Amino acid sequence: MTREIRLNAFHMNAPGHSWPGLWAHPRDASARHDTPEYWTQLARIAERGKLDAVFLADVIGVYDVYGGIPDAAFRAGAQAPTLDPFPVVPLMAAVTEHLGFGVTATLSYERPYLLARRFSTLDHLTRGRMAWNIVTGILDSGAKGAGQAGLGAHDERYAAAEEYLEVVYALWEGSWADDALVQDREARQYIRPDRVRRISHRGAHYDLDAIHLVHPTPQRTPLLFQAGASAAGRNFAGGHAEAVFINGHTRPLVAETVRDLRRRAVARGRQADDVRVFLGASIIVAPTDAEARDRHAEYERWIDYPGSLALLSGWSGIDLSRYGLDEPIRHVTGNAMQSLIEAITTRSPERAWTVRDLAHFGQAGGRGAFLVGSPTTVADELQRWVEEADLDGFNLTRLVFPEGLEAVVDLLVPELQSRGVFKTQYAPGPLRQKLFGAPRLPDRHPAARHRAFGPDR
Repeated sequence: MTREIRLNAFHMNAPGHSWPGLWAHPRDASARHDTPEYWTQLARIAERGKLDAVFLADVIGVYDVYGGIPDAAFRAGAQAPTLDPFPVVPLMAAVTEHLGFGVTATLSYERPYLLARRFSTLDHLTRGRMAWNIVTGILDSGAKGAGQAGLGAHDERYAAAEEYLEVVYALWEGSWADDALVQDREARQYIRPDRVRRISHRGAHYDLDAIHLVHPTPQRTPLLFQAGASAAGRNFAGGHAEAVFINGHTRPLVAETVRDLRRRAVARGRQADDVRVFLGASIIVAPTDAEARDRHAEYERWIDYPGSLALLSGWSGIDLSRYGLDEPIRHVTGNAMQSLIEAITTRSPERAWTVRDLAHFGQAGGRGAFLVGSPTTVADELQRWVEEADLDGFNLTRLVFPEGLEAVVDLLVPELQSRGVFKTQYAPGPLRQKLFGAPRLPDRHPAARHRAFGPDR
């Protein structure tokens, strides 16, 4: 059976995302990310192409690992300034009907009670199209900005995340019955008090004694995304995530990660296909292979390499300014993206990457699939990745916007549709229903333990 390929547009409320410098390209609109029109244009293009969601990255803090200062990131606009991703969702939802919205929220700096309300509010306003990309933070500067002494130990952050999820599950799944909101004008009763429950939690990291502030939404719990492929991250994803965003430079290494994610889901009482896995991908598609190669060369001239190294230093926790261009990067144990450190050192298929490798506008620098070619060429490669690595889809990294996404929608999507591997119409219902066939989490998910009012109506 041919597997349907799913695509998300991977963006950020910042001028530079994964490829710093492209904001300066004369045809790029990313410098207008602080305007409503930028986001409504993005949403309309994505829905026209039947993409599943706009996946919004976010980071708390500034990239000051490279050289110990943020100057390279600032000059390049490399994820700086970084505006809040949440407020742009209603702008996009207002001009679309089906497109989902995955928003990154760092639980290390958000109180569960308030974050639960924010997601519930947006799930109502989008009619059930919200997803939460669960992260624990990667930048020491962000932890200090949030009033902490510094970024906590990597595995301890995931231990706290386990408890955090239990708290928000209790609020989303167990605080209100589906029939609690009656809005009976004749009886002048809005809520049935007997169908609302107070949640009490006392734990190692969080205390809560509260009633959830929002009545049940179309999904109750937003679709759960997670981005992290370290051992602790994969274990967390196996227990909780419905969709996992990973990176990887080769199909065998990605396949190994996917197998482990699905194995961990089964080990925690779930099914292997309860988890959808998305690989990061940078795609340059044009009518012919030659035109795509020309566009790649054109884009490359605008890449800001110090800005790219500032991002990579922040993601890895390794100050790359201390390395020579051709010096192999050594493995270190740190609190940032352990999976990235492993990918460029111990899990590298041939040799450890050098700074020159990582700065290159290509496969190594992209951390995931980097595909350049005609619709036929790119579609062939996407199908090869899906088949050999057991992937469900791809998060498409922003390059030059809007032309990069428009090329995917107008050239690549029709090619995939002609092969029967991409939808021609959206499925009905909320985001989870589009991906899994039902709007609410299944009973085997750990969130279901917190349901206090019987089956959903």
